[in-house]
Amino acid sequence: MAATNCSPSLDILVRGPEGFSLWNGPPFSNGQPSIKVETVACSNAKFSDNGSRLMVTKSGSTVSICDCGTTKEIRSFEVPNILAAALSPRGTYLQTFQKASTPQEKNVVLWSIETGDPVYQQFQKNMTKTTWPSIRFCSDESVACRMATNEIQFFNGGDFSKGITNRLRVPGVAAVELSKEPGSHVAVYVPESKGVPASVQIYSCAKDSQSQPLARRSFFRCSSVQLSWNSGSTGLLILVQSDVDKTNQSYYGESKLNYLTTDGSHEGLVPLRKEGPVHDVQWSCTGSEFAVVYGFMPAKATVFDKKCNPLLELGTGPYNTIRWNPKGRFLVLAGFGNLPGDMAFWDYAEKKQLATTKAECSVTSEWSPDGRYFMTATTAPRLQIDNGIKIFLYNGSLYFKKMFEKLYQAEWKPVSADRFGEIAELIKSVDSLKVVETKPQGQGSKSSQASSKTTSSNPPAQKAAGAYRPPHAKQAALAQAELFGESQAEGLSKNALRNKKEK
Repeated sequence: MAATNCSPSLDILVRGPEGFSLWNGPPFSNGQPSIKVETVACSNAKFSDNGSRLMVTKSGSTVSICDCGTTKEIRSFEVPNILAAALSPRGTYLQTFQKASTPQEKNVVLWSIETGDPVYQQFQKNMTKTTWPSIRFCSDESVACRMATNEIQFFNGGDFSKGITNRLRVPGVAAVELSKEPGSHVAVYVPESKGVPASVQIYSCAKDSQSQPLARRSFFRCSSVQLSWNSGSTGLLILVQSDVDKTNQSYYGESKLNYLTTDGSHEGLVPLRKEGPVHDVQWSCTGSEFAVVYGFMPAKATVFDKKCNPLLELGTGPYNTIRWNPKGRFLVLAGFGNLPGDMAFWDYAEKKQLATTKAECSVTSEWSPDGRYFMTATTAPRLQIDNGIKIFLYNGSLYFKKMFEKLYQAEWKPVSADRFGEIAELIKSVDSLKVVETKPQGQGSKSSQASSKTTSSNPPAQKAAGAYRPPHAKQAALAQAELFGESQAEGLSKNALRNKKEK
């Protein structure tokens, strides 16, 4: 759509101890988000990939599916002993995993949300991050597959009554990743066994073209892999992790980034220019570029094209996270987890850095679907104090901040970026936006109606109150500053600076 006023609204799901509520996203008319859906008791909530439906896991064994357009419940499923549940990308199917009492019990069930009936059932002994969801779909759900012993089984995503449409035999297969847009290829990981190196192979999903892999890459010292397809299904990034670093430089092992193309034009390592681990990697929305954060601290960040040629150097710093906005225009480099929370906002089109700021103790972070806002959240159980949400503008300005007694989840409702106008037009509307801070509130939806104060439109990020720090922690902070390449004077008191000079 060309016009901004025709763009869909942004929604934010916020979940605390009492359940989830749905906020109307920015821009906020009175500096505060309004409540779209009042608090609903639940233990978990998750959108489908296209944002059309919301899966709500309630206490006991009830899974409720809601329509995001009407906010009404479509159907409720009673699944005893449920351990996990997942929606298909377009919200057509619900997949559940139950605790099985016997191998004869088919404990993985694929349900049609439209009819409420099971369309496919199977037995699965256990569930891991690698093997769940058991049945994988491409973005339009036309192709589905599952990993079985020594083979990949394919289904017609629109009609599971046809059963398994074809099988791809891959001895020793331990993980699969189906390409999303389109669902034309599947990547297969086979771990190291009896002296034979581990490998990742790419196969076509077309039944007549599955006899030989289109591309293959082998690895020694490989404990696990992360597979990432680009949009267009032409390139696959393979992050290979090893539990042991042969050079003894890292306690956490070593990692290598490999790149394979479906046409065979590239097959090998991504040429990273600094030694050390690969912290994060992400494709742009076009599928033509990818950004990597890598190397010992201070880490380095580089944008590569699909031929692995470096396009843009994003500098170095205490970073381990990269987020590319859905329009492909802006990038955020950040240092979360055990890092201080530094963030650098980049304009990729103009090849320049826009601003730097901080979001300490962030657990999750993501761009809004329209590409204008960047939200970070500090959530439990990862962190039990200073829980809250921060929303930044595309240029790094802090737009909104809200603290919670306890926050479990905060995420944008997915919407296709194509439904919003051009990013150049969208960002013109943020100049008049003001920053709103709210005081810490209790639990429940009423907390969103807290009193607020309006400050300047481009303030520095506010630092959350820190925990008690014993005297010896000052020296630890100094050592950390040296490790991350920061100014040694940063954060030290006047007495500490005077003592340092005397020494």
